[in-house]
Amino acid sequence: MPIKILIVEDDPINVKFMQIVLTRKGGYQVAVSEDVAEIMALAESGDLGVIIMDISLSRTLYEGKKVDGIFITKMLKANPATAHIPVILATAHAMSGDRERFLAETGAEHYLSKPIHDPDHFLAEVRKALPVGA
Repeated sequence: MPIKILIVEDDPINVKFMQIVLTRKGGYQVAVSEDVAEIMALAESGDLGVIIMDISLSRTLYEGKKVDGIFITKMLKANPATAHIPVILATAHAMSGDRERFLAETGAEHYLSKPIHDPDHFLAEVRKALPVGA
C-alpha cells in the first residue's frame, strides 16, 4: 500500500503540480483538503505519512473563523493522536528568518518555500520528512 500524503493548499495550480509529482514520480497516494474537520479526521485515521501544509490559506474556516496553516498545524501538534505526523510547511513567505520562526511557532518538522518548480527537489524534501522505514 503506497504511503498517503495530505496536501493542504488553496492554489489549484500548486495542488495539481504536487499531486502529479507525488503520484506519478513518487508513487504516493494523495489526499487534498482545506476543510479543518476533514484534515483532522484524515490525520486521526493513522493513514498519513506526511502532511504538506500551506501557511496562507485564503478560504479555510474553522468554527466560523478564518484560519491558516499555522493554526491547523498547531492543532495537529497539540493532539496526541496526530502530533507524530510530520508536517511540511509550504509557503511563499520566504523572507530571512521566516523558516525558523514558522517551524518554532508551529512545531512542524520541515519547511518548503514556494513556488515549487523542481519536481526532484520537491520529492527529495518530502522523502526527508517521511518517518524512517516509510
